[in-house]
Amino acid sequence: MLNAIKFFYEQLLNQPQQVYDLPRAKKEFKLPAVFSEQELKRIIQSTENLKHRTILCLAYSAGLRVSEVVNLKFADIDKDRMVLTLRGAKGKKDRQVMLSPVILELMRAYYLAEKVKPKVWLFEGQYGGQYTTRSVEEVLKQSKQKAGVTKKGSIHALRHSFATHLMEGGTDIMTIKNLLGLNSTPEHSRSTLINALRLGSE
Repeated sequence: MLNAIKFFYEQLLNQPQQVYDLPRAKKEFKLPAVFSEQELKRIIQSTENLKHRTILCLAYSAGLRVSEVVNLKFADIDKDRMVLTLRGAKGKKDRQVMLSPVILELMRAYYLAEKVKPKVWLFEGQYGGQYTTRSVEEVLKQSKQKAGVTKKGSIHALRHSFATHLMEGGTDIMTIKNLLGLNSTPEHSRSTLINALRLGSE
């Protein structure tokens, strides 16, 4: 409401900038969901459909957002340099992420197994066209149920898990933030990374 008032006076009526010294409501802070390596293994193993398994493995292995997964095209795969180019990612910025040789082989196996070959998008729907984010979320939901994983967490939790597992393995914060495409800040701490991940899911 306060921002609406400021916009009215400053932008529409061209009045000087208004300053209101009023307390702002604090946002609720929740830690992002993180799957353990054992939980992830169970989730992946319970995903029998090869396309669905490829989606989950790719999302985790590169720390991708769900929108980045469904927006991938064949032209974005660089097999020589082993990178994926994410076009117009968050903030409308292109970025590149690492491509694991294991994931590349999984992607190849998935493509060969498809009766109707996807043409443009890496993952296409049953009747063609871009796979939806809702479908990806449903894939994870069903896989969690089959695996008996009751912990809350959407596809974005795979991104959180990717970052957490790297951090627990000794990778420094700045490297992880670069891999995730997060803006660098002078404060290199675990809490900074967690907050950046939380904001990145919005």
